[in-house]
Amino acid sequence: MNRPLNPQGTYYAYLRKSRADRDAEAHGEGETLLRHEKLLKTFAENLGITISKFYREIVSGETIQDRPVVRKLLQDISDGSCDGVLVAEVERLARGDTGDQGTIARYFQISDTLILTPLKIYDPTDEYDEEYFEFGLFMSRREYKTINRRIQRGRMASLQEGKWIASTAPYGYERVKIPGGKGYTLEIVPEQAEVVRLIFHLCLFGEKQPDGSWKPLGRLRICRKLDEMGIKPKAAEKWSVSTIKDILENPVYIGKICWGRKKEKKTIAEGTTRKIRIKNPDFPMYSGLHPPVISEDIFYKVQKLIHAKSAPPVVNSKILKNPLSGIITCKKCGSALTRTASNTRDSYYSLRCPNRDCDNISAPLYLIEQKLLEALQEWMDGYMLEWETDTDRVQEWNMKEHMLKNYLKELELAEKQQIRTCELLEQGIYTPEIFQTRFTAVSDKIQIVRTEIFRLQQSIEAEQQTVSAENTWLPAHCPILDAYTHTDNAQIKNEILKSIIHHAEYIKTERSRKFHRDNASFELVIYPKLPEH
Repeated sequence: MNRPLNPQGTYYAYLRKSRADRDAEAHGEGETLLRHEKLLKTFAENLGITISKFYREIVSGETIQDRPVVRKLLQDISDGSCDGVLVAEVERLARGDTGDQGTIARYFQISDTLILTPLKIYDPTDEYDEEYFEFGLFMSRREYKTINRRIQRGRMASLQEGKWIASTAPYGYERVKIPGGKGYTLEIVPEQAEVVRLIFHLCLFGEKQPDGSWKPLGRLRICRKLDEMGIKPKAAEKWSVSTIKDILENPVYIGKICWGRKKEKKTIAEGTTRKIRIKNPDFPMYSGLHPPVISEDIFYKVQKLIHAKSAPPVVNSKILKNPLSGIITCKKCGSALTRTASNTRDSYYSLRCPNRDCDNISAPLYLIEQKLLEALQEWMDGYMLEWETDTDRVQEWNMKEHMLKNYLKELELAEKQQIRTCELLEQGIYTPEIFQTRFTAVSDKIQIVRTEIFRLQQSIEAEQQTVSAENTWLPAHCPILDAYTHTDNAQIKNEILKSIIHHAEYIKTERSRKFHRDNASFELVIYPKLPEH
């Protein structure tokens, strides 16, 4: 790089751990981010520059999408205000696919931001540095794939040997080191194992009825039963249906080890890559080194019972059907309200709080939607009226414009005085002493006037931006009812609402009387995205 560094410039530092760093830390080699921070501070001192901000990536992610701190860094350098970013190695910036590497390179190139490492300083606008930088990212990606393949081979070898490779143990077991060998296995926790056996018993046989028969319990009933007995799960106060489901379907309790019961699938939606986890019907299963908690006979009888009760979905699509999805939250517990399907008792969809310990009462979806739209329309009508009749703002604007014109005239006069002062010195009318006094006084006056002009111009420009935002926002969002009611697409409706409000809080404390569903009493607190003025 031939470009000199600006000692007064703005420089950031990006810190991220690699998998090798985590392994080294496990062997007592010290905290990686702290070591790298000291390294980059020393590097910056040697270069004669100052690091303005540190970006510390705590999470581990393969792609930019998975790493929020690097996304924030790219956003902050995109306006060209940053002179350079310091990293321990260029590979710390990106080890993802070629798309991610191209994104990183493009951000630094367009913003003209240097990449400073202790080994080399990269100027992304320099052709040779650009090639060297891209080659470094390419080699980093190859190294990442090689390491990943080696890790996956090691994992599969451990699984085939019956070892436990996950970092935490399932309920009923604890993770222990294999005596005299490498790796881990599971050891039964007697108290928790009894709870696991009880869960399988309640699912398969249930509770004894007054007539002497036995009635199996569903997962929700099992949750309530365990809570009533004062039994707590591993990391929560109360049992959840998903926890019971995971226990009932986990082969670990019959002494098996499996991996990849859910696999990751990448999809592209509207140009954005998303990762979703789906069930893997062909996951590998091996005999584990750990002892079983229940018999295979009971386990497979429970699986048969679960599958017999499970109704296959009618439509397995990802199409949004709830126009209020992600918008309405429970005012009592903060959970996002979910849509419940119509049934034989209720012929309409409802919104309910999914938290089974929350007593917030559900209400018909169409009614909440209707009240939300009415409140929004009323709010925007009032906002429009307030905006149109804001005479104080118009008067303040006119006053600032008038003051700016006066200051511009004053500046023009002062600059002419400055020129005239120089002419009087050249003509011999002013002595050097008088000239210096007059010139200093006029210069000070010019500086004061220019400061006031700049302040007024900034204020007027900010006001113009606000008015422009309102002129754009109001016409686009005021006819919300027209746009909303002219489509049946729940996705479009959802996007319309999310463009106007952050969210709305819902609470209902009294149940509706029979045949008075449309008069349901509930409260909605709406948090709009209206521009300030």
